[in-house]
Amino acid sequence: MQTEYEFTLPKGFLDEHGVLHRRGKMRLATAEDEISATRDPRVLSNPSYLTVVLLSKVITQLEDYNMITGTTIGKFFTADLAFLQDMYQKINDVEPPVMKVVCPKCGEKIETPVNFTAEG
Repeated sequence: MQTEYEFTLPKGFLDEHGVLHRRGKMRLATAEDEISATRDPRVLSNPSYLTVVLLSKVITQLEDYNMITGTTIGKFFTADLAFLQDMYQKINDVEPPVMKVVCPKCGEKIETPVNFTAEG
């Protein structure tokens, strides 16, 4: 199972020395990451900060830049933040289960999502 994913930021992070960092790695989030992020004082005072705190926990590498904190993430360009939010969602999302079925009318084999809700 893959638990860490490489990325390249669309714009890149400019550090305090003017060095641009674009390539990095993000790991899958754990339950503890999400729980502790919701308890972070910055999130408690401003819920919009949740994304910043979560990303600072799961980004494991940003080229040779070692200080990946909430402050670091807060300095990312908005295009990079949006890119990382999308990536976080994609790698941590649970794929709905699918079932292979045969269409009773045409006989075509297809995959269809399994719906476990009563409405389905």
